[in-house]
Amino acid sequence: MSVTHPAGFVAAGVPAGLKSTGAPDLALVVNQGPTFDSASVFTANRCKANPVLWSQEAVKDGTVRAVVLNSGGANCYTGPEGFQTTHAVAEQVAAGLGIGPIDVVVCSTGLIGLTNPRQNLLDGVDAALASLGPYGEDAARAIMTTDTVPKQVVVEGAGWSIGGMAKGAGMLAPQLATMLVVLTTDAIVPAADLDTALRAATRVSFDRLDSDGCMSTNDTVTLMASGASGITPTPEDFTHALTRACSDLAMLLLADAEGADHEIAITVLNAATEQDAVDVGRSVARSNLFKAAVFGKDPNWGRVLASIGTTAAAFDPADLDVAMNGVWVCRSSTPAEDPALVDLAPRQVSVTIDLKAGGERATIWTNDLTHAYVHENSAYSS
Repeated sequence: MSVTHPAGFVAAGVPAGLKSTGAPDLALVVNQGPTFDSASVFTANRCKANPVLWSQEAVKDGTVRAVVLNSGGANCYTGPEGFQTTHAVAEQVAAGLGIGPIDVVVCSTGLIGLTNPRQNLLDGVDAALASLGPYGEDAARAIMTTDTVPKQVVVEGAGWSIGGMAKGAGMLAPQLATMLVVLTTDAIVPAADLDTALRAATRVSFDRLDSDGCMSTNDTVTLMASGASGITPTPEDFTHALTRACSDLAMLLLADAEGADHEIAITVLNAATEQDAVDVGRSVARSNLFKAAVFGKDPNWGRVLASIGTTAAAFDPADLDVAMNGVWVCRSSTPAEDPALVDLAPRQVSVTIDLKAGGERATIWTNDLTHAYVHENSAYSS
């Protein structure tokens, strides 16, 4: 049941007429309480969409009672009219629920520069309000754009749970991705603790997903706590469960990356700092040469070393080790095992890099660069 699995939450997904196909394109998730604590993180892109500008203000008091999301248009760079549409949608939700609009997070996804028809959205909100129930999957389907499947997760705690839904299949890059994520829990967790846990969870999950190096204008991750279970987990237990939920959703996003044939985990070992490990992994993940080689099933480890060398991380350029799918093709920056032993036919690919500079590590997830990705993103706007 996704976001409606934890007690205290209802949801709906309805067609509002934004998608030409008539498919569902507006979702609503409502926290019925008894508590309404929340935390959110947003895109680091300085060019932010109108819903992000609205929602950043709405979440400042740590209270969110509803999240309304639309696909079919990002409402980004649509001028004052676009911001007024976001405000009107929040007011429509608030009026229907008898709450204040400042307690409503608004999210949009789709093409930048596309004006969303306001009346369609308002009518969609009314339809969603009338349809609220245990319909988490309907909500998850309504936020899909180039996604091929809805993305949902449930993690069980000791008498409490976390539910989540996400959308995203491209522009997956830090911080966050072209993704909208709603997380719900029936645990009792104060807003400040939710914020700490959410930032810890996203740091090692969504923030390390780097599908194509393109950062979205609309990324939003919102976590709401209803307290309906009556149980207060330890901060450690809650953060562990939330990290698992975010990680599972991140892997669902990666598995559905636009046109991908391979999912690639780049693990950097023995770095001087965790940030060094992240920087090296991200540099490799953003190498079109490397990603194209994986698509062609070519274990070209030279492209890995070339990417490492573009970073400011601490390492000796003459003493780097690289493995691909468990085969150490490079030792001490020289050829080692035969690259022909590397089997890149499976969808899952692992790259391991040993910097020999310390004891820190990190994993960055990416995918290969395919003809299908180029075709999809060249034809998307039409």
